[in-house]
Amino acid sequence: MILARFGAKEALFSVKCLIAAMLAYYIALRIGLTRPYWAVTTSYIVAQPLAGAVLSKAVFRVAGTVLGAVAAVVLVPNLVNAPELLSLGLALWLGVCLYISLLDRTPRAYVFLLAGYTASIIGFPSVAAPGAVFTTAALRVQEITIGILCGSLIHGFVFPQTVTAVLLGRIDAILADAERWSRDSLAGASDTKLDRDRRRLALDINELHQLSIHLPFDTARLLPRVRTLRALQAELSMLLPLASAVDDRIVELTRGADAPRPEALALIEDVREWLRDPPQTERRGASAEALIARARALEPPVGDGLIWRDALRLSLLARLAELIDAHRNARDLRDQMRSPSRSPVTPAVARLLARTAKRPLHRDRGIALRAAAGTIMTILLGCAFWIGTGWADGAGAVLIAGVCCALFGNSDDPAPAIMAFFYGTIIGLVVSAVYAFAILPRVTDFVTLAAVLAPPMLIGGMFLARPATLLMTLGALLGGLNTVGLNDRFGGGFDSFVNGGISQLIGTLFAVVTVGLFQTIGADTSARRLIRAGWRELATRSDSPGRPDAAGWVARMLDRIGLLAPRLALQGEDPGKPLLDALTDLRVGVSVGELRQLRLDGTPDEAAMITPVLRGIGAHYRALRPNEPAPPEHELLAGIDTAMAGFATSAPDRHRTGILALTSLRRNLFPSAHAYGRPA
Repeated sequence: MILARFGAKEALFSVKCLIAAMLAYYIALRIGLTRPYWAVTTSYIVAQPLAGAVLSKAVFRVAGTVLGAVAAVVLVPNLVNAPELLSLGLALWLGVCLYISLLDRTPRAYVFLLAGYTASIIGFPSVAAPGAVFTTAALRVQEITIGILCGSLIHGFVFPQTVTAVLLGRIDAILADAERWSRDSLAGASDTKLDRDRRRLALDINELHQLSIHLPFDTARLLPRVRTLRALQAELSMLLPLASAVDDRIVELTRGADAPRPEALALIEDVREWLRDPPQTERRGASAEALIARARALEPPVGDGLIWRDALRLSLLARLAELIDAHRNARDLRDQMRSPSRSPVTPAVARLLARTAKRPLHRDRGIALRAAAGTIMTILLGCAFWIGTGWADGAGAVLIAGVCCALFGNSDDPAPAIMAFFYGTIIGLVVSAVYAFAILPRVTDFVTLAAVLAPPMLIGGMFLARPATLLMTLGALLGGLNTVGLNDRFGGGFDSFVNGGISQLIGTLFAVVTVGLFQTIGADTSARRLIRAGWRELATRSDSPGRPDAAGWVARMLDRIGLLAPRLALQGEDPGKPLLDALTDLRVGVSVGELRQLRLDGTPDEAAMITPVLRGIGAHYRALRPNEPAPPEHELLAGIDTAMAGFATSAPDRHRTGILALTSLRRNLFPSAHAYGRPA
């Protein structure tokens, strides 16, 4: 029945978890470690369905564990005679490590996260015996490392599910979806469902980024290069602004009597057919170049007397050509990732790989600082209660509270997650009590111990494989395994069991209270911060005199959109409008980058036309407030029109770029404005 509910993958994952845990326990016992349950619980903490993910996190976790142990060895002996300073030192260490991990936002953050709470795991229990802190640290590092290595070995090499297989499957699905969305955009099918589907591309690109972190550690025979995946992410990132721009121009042109001309309509239909059945690698480049050449040939001339319809047609055909190129590049890079050779499959791939850069992510230093400060206050308040009351097991409660704050510090509202962990801990303690005092006293050998532990651990492993039940299951496994008595020898003291269980529960509940006071900001506040961060960067980007970083801007905005979508959904409202506004800001930022580059390369007269537009955009986004959205100022529209008139008569090698950027700004910032050149 359980197999029918969970499936074979969950069952295999659970069996592998059990094998890794028992292997870790056996090794820890054989080499004489005193707290082998740390090895068992660690093997469950590091468990991951994907082989590359568990191996990459193993490296990060071992490094973090060693770093945390070094910090504990440095702090405890020097500050043990001043408990207030020791508490402050351990709290500050955990807070700083949490702050760095929240800014990193990749699996590498585990180095800092583990370094933070490993120091607490070693430091707080060592207060009663500071002279043995080095020995304690060495034992904890060995026990935790054994758990990491056993978990990594079993999950990484026994019937592994490789990151490469998952990654290539996701890329195929994302490309198929993107081509379908682009076909629908070219058909003018701009409806709510299409907008929602296209916005999901931001989440897909973020997922590819997270998978790419684990790729170098994967166990597949042929590993795709991370640089190729970065180039693919860059091309996919451009599909959203390009497809939405083409969609907008088609809709705008078809509203009037002067619709796209038959040649343009025929080209659009041919592009839709090309996207429906993309050619193979050897024919894809030639067919894409032929379509791009047709688009360029149909572009209306740009010169004195430019009318709005011609500007829209130019924008439509130019963005259509760029959209074709982006889809061609994405397909070529997909083929490159599947190629057994490192040689570029097409000349275009060689150019794309040469310009690949690291993908920047959104970072919120304020939220990271708030989470770190909340964790520090939690530990200090817990230590004050522990020291003030003389509670013998208070160190365990402070330790658990700090770990909970650190583990869930990246959440807008950590309390529900910690409560799920708390309920799981209760379940684990109940099961642990039954085993510790009714079953394990009758066990006399390792094989029997593994057999009697198998049922709850197998059930727990299957629930651990599901995100919906992960937190509660993790609480049950850790609460049960840490108290059931998996030490170097069995000791069934009821008083120590009860005191240890109470300290875990009190520490977890204390964390719920403190995160509510110091770390909870809510999904609504977090969403507003993301929106304001995009506006601030766009304002700064508009005023910056240097060369634009178009790829970095698109990457950060898509990352923000990916973070924004689930937070808006938690508010119980349709996230469509805020996300559409974010996509508009994304397109504005791309146009701003084009104008900045044109200002650097152009004449002083052209720079004089561009600068007021950029300053107006910067002033508009700097003044925006989420609660009081205001339309752009009329002076900005007048500045855009003045610049368009100037570029219509400028040098031929630059006026096309200027008209395209200004047309895009006009459509995104003033979608309801009168046509260019027509009086209001």
